[in-house]
Amino acid sequence: MAPPSAHRVAPRYPTYKSPYGPKYFYQPQFYGITPREAAKLGLKAGLFGGVALFAVVFYASGIPRIQRDILQKIPFVRQYFIKEIPASDNPF
Repeated sequence: MAPPSAHRVAPRYPTYKSPYGPKYFYQPQFYGITPREAAKLGLKAGLFGGVALFAVVFYASGIPRIQRDILQKIPFVRQYFIKEIPASDNPF
C-alpha cells in the first residue's frame, strides 16, 4: 500500500496580474442582492406604494368617514371636502 501523498502547497510568490485584464473587487451582497440593486428595488417599491395609496384614497374619497378622518386633515385639499349646508337648505 502506498503512503498518502502530501498536500500541494500554494506558491509563496504572488501570481501575475495583467494590467489589461478585468479589475475584480469584492462587492458586498446579501443573498445575492447588492446595495445598488436594493436601492433601486426600494425606490420602485416606494413609488408603487405611493401610487397604490393615492388610488385607494381616490377610490375611497366618497366615503364620509374617509373625508372627515383623512382628507380634511390635508392642508390644500381640506376646503374641497368640507361640506357646509346653508341654513336655508336645512329642513330642521
